[in-house]
Amino acid sequence: MATTYGTIPTSDRPDPDSSSGVAFISRGKQRAREAFDTRRPWKELSNIHAFNIPHGFSDAYHRVQTNLSYFTMNYFIIALFVIFISLLWKPISLIVFVVMIVAWLFLYFLRDNELVIFGRLISDKLTLTLLSIITLVALLFTGVTWNIVSSVSIAVVIVLLHAVFRKTEDLCLDGGDPGISAGIPRWVS
Repeated sequence: MATTYGTIPTSDRPDPDSSSGVAFISRGKQRAREAFDTRRPWKELSNIHAFNIPHGFSDAYHRVQTNLSYFTMNYFIIALFVIFISLLWKPISLIVFVVMIVAWLFLYFLRDNELVIFGRLISDKLTLTLLSIITLVALLFTGVTWNIVSSVSIAVVIVLLHAVFRKTEDLCLDGGDPGISAGIPRWVS
């Protein structure tokens, strides 16, 4: 074995820790962790003593607004779980669903830079539109249109019922999360 003490490395190979793939995955993990950190404790979401009937339409509307902002990640997890359960008996559709979630994560939610394909800059609006169309077409071809529509409807009903009947007086709205008071979840910005 030859020793190379005192020599300057002249390799053109990049450091594996600084490669764009590793950095992208690292940034993705960090963003996912930040988004998941906005999830509220499930005990707080399901506290049976925090439910009652609203005092009118304006109270119900205020509760929906506040709870949707406060429990955004929890509601998102519930909706994905309902959709996942509805697809358990359709394995091909479940695989397509998981692939599309991964595509959404990497192409829309977790990327830092603008999307460039064949040297052309793709805007966020176009990316959102294309991913939506591809997701709908992929799920239509798997024959689960009514499963998806019904599961999304069930998820919306569950979320809205919870948001209407969950009191907001005991929520920590001033807990250092400026997005809550503005109605914008922290992970959206």
